[in-house]
Amino acid sequence: MRVPLIPRRQDAHPAEAVSAPAVGRPYEGPKALGESFDSLRDPRLVEFLRGGGQTASGTIVNPRLALKNTTVYRCVSLISYAIGMLPLHLLRGDDFDSDKAADHPLYDVLYSEPNNWQTAFDFRSHMQLNALLYGNAFALVIRSRGRVIRLVPICPDRVEPVQDDVTWAVRYRIDGGRLIEPEDMFHLRALSLDGISGMSLVRQAAEAIGLALSTEEAASRLFRNGMLVGGAITHPKNLGDAAYRNLRDSLEARYAGAENAHRWLILEEGMEPKQFAGTAEDNQHLEMRKHQIEEIARTFGVPRPLLGVDDTSWGTGIEQLGIGFVRYGLSNWFTAWEQAIRRTLLVGDEKKTFKPKFNEGALLRGSLKDQADFFAKALGSGGHQPWMHVDEVRSLMNLKARDDLSPPAGQAPAEESNDEPPASS
Repeated sequence: MRVPLIPRRQDAHPAEAVSAPAVGRPYEGPKALGESFDSLRDPRLVEFLRGGGQTASGTIVNPRLALKNTTVYRCVSLISYAIGMLPLHLLRGDDFDSDKAADHPLYDVLYSEPNNWQTAFDFRSHMQLNALLYGNAFALVIRSRGRVIRLVPICPDRVEPVQDDVTWAVRYRIDGGRLIEPEDMFHLRALSLDGISGMSLVRQAAEAIGLALSTEEAASRLFRNGMLVGGAITHPKNLGDAAYRNLRDSLEARYAGAENAHRWLILEEGMEPKQFAGTAEDNQHLEMRKHQIEEIARTFGVPRPLLGVDDTSWGTGIEQLGIGFVRYGLSNWFTAWEQAIRRTLLVGDEKKTFKPKFNEGALLRGSLKDQADFFAKALGSGGHQPWMHVDEVRSLMNLKARDDLSPPAGQAPAEESNDEPPASS
């Protein structure tokens, strides 16, 4: 008896639709991947079915294994932490005249407490992590009297988007069972080919990640199994057994271990040292590992200076590079979050009245000197036409408004009530 065909997610590669083996026969994996498994309990099969596959380098790559690569971990954590730490507000009004809608029930869910076991930072970081690794992030929407009171994240492995062939509506199947309506499932997706399921960045960069994991494994095996020989000792004559054992014991006692690495020997009886130089293959191995950092970083859109590579200079231009990362590496995720919230968590006329908004201004600010010059000109310093009020500047710096501050030059003071009757002519 054969086990039925394992269903394939819509965002999965065609080679990932696999059949389980007949009892008593070894499982022959997808021929395109050239992998075989001993049984249904083979850990490699489990990892494969969780969204990974064998790459050309022979390494199985899936979201969990990819995080073992430090470049992938740094890229994913950098983006996820940025999304998690920035304030997410629900605003009331249009783009030019809006204020915080703190009285709306959704405001606290987005800003501080999406559920009773995660902070807003935990929730957004977790969802962003899933969106990067799997291409999709899901959270059940819990409502009370039509108001959102809780968002419950669900592992993407458990959710399958399903599109109806008649109405073309998309619903979400959990654990192969019940279907969830789209208004009850918050879905954050990455770039998508079909408009339904997002593409996993790990899957798109699987070959680059697999090669990086393979080279790292090769380096580890070199230290575990290889012979790191620094040189050879030559003797003009043949050593006897006793002399050979004495020399070997002396070397192991005085020069073995990491603390004695690269020490030179004291030789006797005409012995001469010969130092072994590094080969071209060793240098090429190191260059390959550095190249894989660039390949992986290019997929996630993270600049090299933010990855801590050894040839990075934290000098002139690093500030502009950081601003470029916010604009071209994070702003697309800001928009994805804001529009997904508006699509699912706001209903009816609320979509016209309220809007979710990340406060990315904190990441785009320059140095204190640059900010001081900018605000001075905005307030009318140096003969410039003022276009900001002092309270607006204080708000951007997270300071309260103050009534005792006089308006800058060129700005009219606030209107004061005058209860005295006009003078008679």
